[in-house]
Amino acid sequence: MKRYLHAFAMCQSMFCAIPCPWKLWDAEARDKMLLFLPIVGLEMGILWALLGYLIQWLVLPTLVRGLLLSAYPYFVTGFLHLDGFMDVTDAVKSCRDLERRREILKDSHVGSFAVIGVCLLVLAQFSLFASADGDIRVLIFLPAVSRCGSALAVTVLKPMSTSQYAQQKKPKSHVVIVLGMLCLFIVAGFLICGRYGFVLLGCLAGYGIALRRGYRSLQGMNGDIAGYALTIGELCGAAVYALL
Repeated sequence: MKRYLHAFAMCQSMFCAIPCPWKLWDAEARDKMLLFLPIVGLEMGILWALLGYLIQWLVLPTLVRGLLLSAYPYFVTGFLHLDGFMDVTDAVKSCRDLERRREILKDSHVGSFAVIGVCLLVLAQFSLFASADGDIRVLIFLPAVSRCGSALAVTVLKPMSTSQYAQQKKPKSHVVIVLGMLCLFIVAGFLICGRYGFVLLGCLAGYGIALRRGYRSLQGMNGDIAGYALTIGELCGAAVYALL
């Protein structure tokens, strides 16, 4: 049990900008971290929904609502996944050979494709949340579902040799647990939010399409691709949210 508590604290500290009072690093608990990624996502989602209710209670203007709801997922992760989105966009859109694409992926400099991509991403997310006026409660489950996708992708797919996950143990039992959480979140989304449960399916579809694009182009899995797919998945969820 102690190792699992350590894994949760490590996951909270690494993937969430909300301060974690319990800061530690336990190498033996590292392989259990991804189990708690959806739980950290659920925590983020609860705060996201509370922000939405606060906006409604204060009767803030539509554009302010769009700004706050679209900016929240970037700030709460410390822009970690947005950084992955930019890195993968630069690499994939370069249309170079595999070796050069992987070099671009690890390059600390920002290329034009990343700048264009992040501008379009932010504009799209802002526009969607500014025009959406649905069941706020679905935002509780949206980050949890996207992070189930990341946990599964990193666990199942072949990692790049340079990835931090290359030497990490990946027990098959973790796949079953994360799949169980994913099903639970989707079912809960439909039961609590009705038709807005399709927001979660839209997120999964967007995640899968983005993951396929990044994984096939770079021929391997790593944290940047997980962040890239997560960002696009949540954008697709926001699109469904605005359309319903």
